[in-house]
Amino acid sequence: MSKNDNGTTPKHGIYLLPNVLTTAGLFSGFYAVVSSMNGHFISAAVAIFIAMIFDGLDGRVARMTNTQSDFGAEYDSMADMVSFGIAPGLVAYNWALSGFGKFGWLAAFIFVACAALRLARFNTQVGVADKRYFQGLASPAAAGVIASLVWVGTEYEIKGEQYGFIIGLITIITGLLMVSNFRYNSFKEVDWKGKVNFVVLLLIVLVFVVVASSPENILLIVFGLYACSGPITTIRSVKKLKLEHVVGDDTDADFHQRNTSSSTPHTEQKGNSVESKDN
Repeated sequence: MSKNDNGTTPKHGIYLLPNVLTTAGLFSGFYAVVSSMNGHFISAAVAIFIAMIFDGLDGRVARMTNTQSDFGAEYDSMADMVSFGIAPGLVAYNWALSGFGKFGWLAAFIFVACAALRLARFNTQVGVADKRYFQGLASPAAAGVIASLVWVGTEYEIKGEQYGFIIGLITIITGLLMVSNFRYNSFKEVDWKGKVNFVVLLLIVLVFVVVASSPENILLIVFGLYACSGPITTIRSVKKLKLEHVVGDDTDADFHQRNTSSSTPHTEQKGNSVESKDN
């Protein structure tokens, strides 16, 4: 049995705090599914956004407390699959797609399958992803598109079944964006620890006020624009758009800028582990 430098045997177990946060995110995703089955679609949408908060916290808490683990990484991926794959797909199905037969459940399944593929591909890119960009739409952002759409529709008393075909297409397209090669800004270069002007702080307060005044509309606009930003960023960064820039293995597309020397590999934190960050 291996020992530490001080001669003591390392303790085996599971780190409590980050995994509690991961469990809270998993619970939120499961609650979203149950709420949608009972017709409480606003609660379901809000639960998905709450799952995003816990998903962002668990990895940061693990890094701050030095409690990263392989178990935490796997557990976090499983929780993400429920909260950002299964939950949005079923919420969309229960709200708008259940009356459309095969088209309805296939649209929901495509989203769920693409989320699984997205997470699987993401987990294989440890240490090789470009820090500035995500390859494909991150699963929490895709879930945000669906959740905010359902939230807005329910808030304005729109019957999802009346627009089921459109909702189905949006669900499919959002799912396909997750497994695309489109580049999405990761915002990892923002210096959150740096100092800013006082005016910036006032603007942040204003942003919170605007979001609080109509959260469902603001969230739909933000996540909708972000989902559309990937194709735009990719098209602007290549001289000629090719199939490998849209879909294919991650070795097919060359997303480097003309000065490739400025891009270096990196590793980031995901959930309770060390890997390139998906959300």
